[in-house]
Amino acid sequence: MSKTNFEFLDALGQIARDKGISVETLLDALANALVAAYKRRPDAAEEAVVTIDPESGEIRVYGQELDEDGNVIREWDDTPADFGRIAAQTAKQVILQRIREVERDMKYEEYAGREGDIVTGIVQQTDNRYTLLDLGKVEALLPQAEQVSYERYEHGARLKAYIVEVRKTTKGPQIVVSRTHPGLIKRLFELEVPEISGGVVELKAVAREPGHRTKIAVWSNDPNVDPVGACVGARGSRVRMVTNELRGERVDVVPFSDDPVELIQNALAPARVREVHLDDATGTATVIVSDYQLSLAIGKEGQNARLAARLTGWRIDIKSETQLEEEAAYEGQDWAEGEWVEDESGEMVWKPAEGGDAISAEEWSHAAEEQAEEAGAQPTGSTATAEVVTADTVEADTVEAAEAPAPEPAAPEPAEAEVPAESSVEAE
Repeated sequence: MSKTNFEFLDALGQIARDKGISVETLLDALANALVAAYKRRPDAAEEAVVTIDPESGEIRVYGQELDEDGNVIREWDDTPADFGRIAAQTAKQVILQRIREVERDMKYEEYAGREGDIVTGIVQQTDNRYTLLDLGKVEALLPQAEQVSYERYEHGARLKAYIVEVRKTTKGPQIVVSRTHPGLIKRLFELEVPEISGGVVELKAVAREPGHRTKIAVWSNDPNVDPVGACVGARGSRVRMVTNELRGERVDVVPFSDDPVELIQNALAPARVREVHLDDATGTATVIVSDYQLSLAIGKEGQNARLAARLTGWRIDIKSETQLEEEAAYEGQDWAEGEWVEDESGEMVWKPAEGGDAISAEEWSHAAEEQAEEAGAQPTGSTATAEVVTADTVEADTVEAAEAPAPEPAAPEPAEAEVPAESSVEAE
């Protein structure tokens, strides 16, 4: 072995050790590059193969002649006299390129199977579109859509994130992470609660509004282990660690149940539920609570009810006891069937369900007033002596005056006097 070949193999071995790449991989890449360099020569064979002896470092080029089936029928040594210079020029470029490719592949393979895992990174760069996290060998991309709206990421701060996707690009793996994914909650509890990582306690369901509130339903496979207590920890130490990592996001831990009624009652905590009525056909659960518990069950801007619905998978309709009594009182009454629609002029009109002309809001109001006036109208007229009448015996608009004398022909018609509300009146 010549001194040059020895130095070449020694350098190749050193690079392979530093970069974690096998010597055979580098030699194969160099051989393929030398074949391409050889074929650029004017007197090169149509087909050729380059061999590199891993012991001596000797490089040989063999020209080949192939038949129609691609089989080698003749082979000869066609190594150019100045091929050592060509090899030296090609080796550096090829080896560096191959090293970059192998490093990209290794980084991708390291993270390719880690979708759904949690990573810790250091904030490197932040703008309106995304935030870059340094994970060590690679960088992770935290898009704006995966960020909690009110969180601000300072340069150099450590941050935990959930891996959503790993993409393979020409520049290396692109790792997309999230701070809003519900899976982040599961992974954080796995880190803080040994019972979850050990399989004793399971997270059955997670409902989250990032940055505000989260509800989780937990189940224990061991009757001697309280799932809620295991997740909360002594004096709330475990759940507090999760809350701190989420920068103050509130976390509610409730026990899971296979009974939908019990699960819905637990999910609406801290509100106390009196009754739950399920409608399997529509997937709706009607929940009855005390009047003073109604606002607590619904939550701020409906947040508690919304999270409970996501956690249980049921559409939840919350009513107070007073509302339930009012609905029961109205059950025996007939109601007009129809809907308010907007006509061509932009005016809202009532369209009866059975058909017919649409009625405007003004006409509807006027008709209601007329009905009220007719119902409350009292009888009028000129009478000498009126019979005693009451609402129990006759209707107000059909009272007939008793003993009414005919007016004199020449005299003008007297004005009618209002009948007072007393039980009897006298004519003027």
